Amino acid sequence: MSVSHARFAKSTEVSVDVLDEYCCQTTVVDDYPNADAVINNVLSYRAQDLLGSIGTQRATLMSELNRALSVGPGVLVIQGMYDDINLLDHHNQLFEAIIDNESAAGARGDHFAMAGQNGRIWNALQKVGLADPHAFIHYYKNPLLGLVAEAWLGPYWQMTSQVNIVRPGNAPQQPHRDYHLGFQQNEIAERFPLSQHHVSAHLTLQGAVAHSSMPLESGPTLLLPYSHQYPLGYLAWRDDAVIDYFFSRAVQVALNAGDGLFFNPALFHAAGRNETSNHQRSANLLQVSSAFGRAMESIDRTLLCKKLYPDLLHALSTHELDHESIGNVVAVAADGYSFPTNLDADQPLAGLAPETVQSMMMRSLVAGLSSDSFGQLLNGLLEKRKP
Repeated sequence: MSVSHARFAKSTEVSVDVLDEYCCQTTVVDDYPNADAVINNVLSYRAQDLLGSIGTQRATLMSELNRALSVGPGVLVIQGMYDDINLLDHHNQLFEAIIDNESAAGARGDHFAMAGQNGRIWNALQKVGLADPHAFIHYYKNPLLGLVAEAWLGPYWQMTSQVNIVRPGNAPQQPHRDYHLGFQQNEIAERFPLSQHHVSAHLTLQGAVAHSSMPLESGPTLLLPYSHQYPLGYLAWRDDAVIDYFFSRAVQVALNAGDGLFFNPALFHAAGRNETSNHQRSANLLQVSSAFGRAMESIDRTLLCKKLYPDLLHALSTHELDHESIGNVVAVAADGYSFPTNLDADQPLAGLAPETVQSMMMRSLVAGLSSDSFGQLLNGLLEKRKP
């Protein structure tokens, strides 16, 4: 099954038989000591088990999760990732209000489904953060988000989110791979050497938090475990024979509200058909980008950080949240990488890289700086970064 990455490939080389060699692998739960079960070849973890070990075995947990997403099935579930149903319900109300406001302007486009077919919020991260900073903070303080993101991407990742609500009767998506190369036509993907196809899968983590129950009849995500290992996958997912193979072999995992699903972006997947008559399937889709890559969405992180800062300062000063929880939120909201910058103005005087917004924001919070003082520091840092 080995394929040289040091060459360019063509769509005509796609082979269902070779894809099948990868997808015939079996997930063994004993190979993943912290997993609770294997469901339809998908690894399943219990949030309480991960939280119980995260303080003392973080590196071990991250190594196992990375293995699951790379040489393993490429997909995992975290049961009970969010146990505060009221927090999810409040976010659902925020989602519906945003969708109602945006629907008045026309149908929202979608990548792999007809425009207007589902309820869709682009850049939900920023929109929710600006609408309700307190709710945003308590949602993104979740330490398991950072655990899985760092396990796949390392530190300084960038979070974005998009909400998808699949209404009763809606058809399934076309099977696909995701951003970066998954969003390119085949003739463009062919221009990238297979070495870059391999790299693309390591620049993004795909995730979803179930904001409603997702019984099988509601169409939870169709997944093809181990398909991410097929080197020609970015050229294959539009192939008719591959599409037929996908629908004949894809599996689904029923989710409860609050469960998390994470997968390698190269995994073949598609939203399933909602066959219910009255159940809306709702998920907050998380796309987490490596510090070394380009995120799909543009987010005004300066505006978001300034909006969140007063609530974060209050939560820290009143001990509502501890330093670690505050750090989780800052990691989601603020830019954690020093580059690109203007090295004439933003010089790395104290090391190899200039200070990041994340570092400066945490420093300001710990020091108890006022919102105005933080805003001035942030403006000054961004001014130095201008060309």
